[in-house]
Amino acid sequence: MTPRFPRTEALMPDELLAKLIENGRISEERDGFDPFPVVKLFTPDAGATWLITEAYPEGEDVRLFGLCDLGMGCPELGYAMLSEIEDVRGKLGLPVERDLDFKAEHRLSTYAEIARRAGMIVA
Repeated sequence: MTPRFPRTEALMPDELLAKLIENGRISEERDGFDPFPVVKLFTPDAGATWLITEAYPEGEDVRLFGLCDLGMGCPELGYAMLSEIEDVRGKLGLPVERDLDFKAEHRLSTYAEIARRAGMIVA
């Protein structure tokens, strides 16, 4: 079944993916690595948000790490597969988007603490 609103461009362009993969490599080598988020993804019609800092290729898919909030008041650090995020649709059937204007102001741990207090990602 074709989605009502098909994706017209890649959710994660190659240059962003390369930066995320590099962060993943650094994270595996360095304890306490606390990078700035590289990309913000969100559902325009459902309240889900992801602040992604790292990526790990797994076959034809990519495992992403960052602060994840599915819009239910429980933001948490964790992993999500890129293919699963690409398949997510909001209440109106809109696909996940990349915030083209996002510029990280804090390291991931600071966003996580703010989100824990607010019950949602504030970025």
